[in-house]
Amino acid sequence: MQSMLKNKVYFILTGIILLAAGCKNANENHIRVVLDWTPNTNHTGLYTSLEKGYFAEEGLTVTLIQPPEDGALLLLGSGKAEFGIDFQETMGPAIAKPNSAGSTALPVQAVAAIICHNTSGIMSLSKSGIGSPRDLAGKRFASWETPLITALVRELVTNDGGDFSAVKMVPNFATDAFSALHTDIDAIWVYYAWDGIAAEVNNIYVNYIDLGSADSRFDFYTPVLAANTNWLEKNPQIAKKFLRAASRGYVFAAENPQEAGEILLKHAPELDRNLVMRSQEYLKTRYQGDAKRWGEIDSERWGNFYRWMFSQGLLEKDIGEGGFTNEYLP
Repeated sequence: MQSMLKNKVYFILTGIILLAAGCKNANENHIRVVLDWTPNTNHTGLYTSLEKGYFAEEGLTVTLIQPPEDGALLLLGSGKAEFGIDFQETMGPAIAKPNSAGSTALPVQAVAAIICHNTSGIMSLSKSGIGSPRDLAGKRFASWETPLITALVRELVTNDGGDFSAVKMVPNFATDAFSALHTDIDAIWVYYAWDGIAAEVNNIYVNYIDLGSADSRFDFYTPVLAANTNWLEKNPQIAKKFLRAASRGYVFAAENPQEAGEILLKHAPELDRNLVMRSQEYLKTRYQGDAKRWGEIDSERWGNFYRWMFSQGLLEKDIGEGGFTNEYLP
């Protein structure tokens, strides 16, 4: 517990320093990366690149920091970080919403897929009997009360022949998935690489509906490595150096999951060892997946999800394949 508190205090203090007014990066070779959450196996490639010296070999000094309450995009958009981890589903509104000058509200762009395919989905305890989306009718689904989740669950249930009006969408106040499922909640949206593996580790029997398998349009990219577009335009070679080193870290993690897990635990000793090691084994074939190289984003799959979001009124304009680039990948 003490190490966990120490780790969190460090990240919070680092975030406060970077959020200070007028904070600018005077050293172009110093890269600030904002995580999306506390350290976990989505981040192992970055910690590996730090530990193995891959960033240093490129002449870069990299700092990984904890995100503020509103996530990495605000730091990225304001120029207080060069890279950050976020999600295609949350980047869309930021990219599609025009500002007073007519350009995008936040100058951010995805530059690499951390995981090739969507590993998130709907988890429930086995005893709930939720084997497919239509079974959510009459059940309580823990939601963060966002339009996206409501639209996504509606689409899944309706296309599976269920009655969405019978799904009870309730606010999620729990701190983790299992706390929610052990209350009066029947189902919740999770990332299998963490919560699903945690269920396996703790011998908790669950049902899981994989979003990408249920509907190919929902095989979106989550999480992604994003960057400030203004910074990218001014520093393309540095961006390529960073992504070359980051790619080496994720390839190493895929080929050496146990050693990579040890590296993550060194930087985040408060994490459960068994969970980390099992999660690394799960992700080793999923970081790159069927892509030609780690980080590559398929334009059709990316665009299909954004076109669906636009059709649901979740984006202010149809951005299609906009909002990402593969040009900085090695």
